Amino acid sequence: MIEVQNLTKRYGDTVAVDRLSFTVRPGQVTGFLGPNGAGKSTTMRMMLGLDRPAAGRVLINGRPYDRLTEPLRWVGALLEATAVHRGRRAQDHLRWLARSNRIPKTRVREVLAMVGLESVARKRTKGFSLGMSQRLGIAAALLGDPPVLLFDEPLNGLDPEGIVWIRNLMKRLAAEGRTVFVSSHLMNEMALTADHLVVIGRGRLLADTTVAQFVAAHTRSFVRIRTPEPERMRDVLIAAGVTVAQAADGALEADGTDAATIGEIAAARRLIVHEVSTQTASLEEAFMRLTGDVVDYRAGYGAGGPQW
Repeated sequence: MIEVQNLTKRYGDTVAVDRLSFTVRPGQVTGFLGPNGAGKSTTMRMMLGLDRPAAGRVLINGRPYDRLTEPLRWVGALLEATAVHRGRRAQDHLRWLARSNRIPKTRVREVLAMVGLESVARKRTKGFSLGMSQRLGIAAALLGDPPVLLFDEPLNGLDPEGIVWIRNLMKRLAAEGRTVFVSSHLMNEMALTADHLVVIGRGRLLADTTVAQFVAAHTRSFVRIRTPEPERMRDVLIAAGVTVAQAADGALEADGTDAATIGEIAAARRLIVHEVSTQTASLEEAFMRLTGDVVDYRAGYGAGGPQW
């Protein structure tokens, strides 16, 4: 697992990471979320010993990264997909990494096949698109077959097929018992991929919880009811102890209950209903509500809205 303990990083007078503590556990995909400038990339760099913290520490399987022997066998990471020698062929880039950690050459062919780059193995990376570079970076992360994997914005530049592929890959890696830690701005993908969330803002921990608990804690869920008898339905629900409000379109919104209960009440009173549906907010809405006060860069459109 990854243990982040009271981690702090300063750049001059700016505190990028502020006494941050959390644990990333194996067997699940942990999403790492936060607004721009929240300290996510800085935190991941400190996990890998690329930045030195002002205080605190990060332990990977009980040891700092710089004390791991042959670290690619312990931790695989994708932080910057384009950080590759542009004149080097894809297979040679991976061979160099493999040799540095005594990984067999045969593994290079295996990971190239896993990420779909077999046909361009001898192509120089300067001709790679961003999506191809992402796949090569993921191949490098998988090279040592490590139990811990870190991905920073792994979906950048990927086409729809690639996005589905990396989503399924991360889930499969977690199902194998690995620790998978992924930073992303794509909330819809995190809702589909992550089991657990660590959310930070201005370098501080805001949430450390499951996706379902995070959405439930920061949004409102209700049952939407459409009926030709809204007034009678309202009176019946209020009599049953249900809190009811009317939406702008005339539908009713019931809080503190579920769709099955509403259906049973309507059936018992012979009320006609055209819709009884549970309305749950998205991960994106929950994230926006939690982080609204810690966003450093906010667009301002003025009273007239955006001007194109």
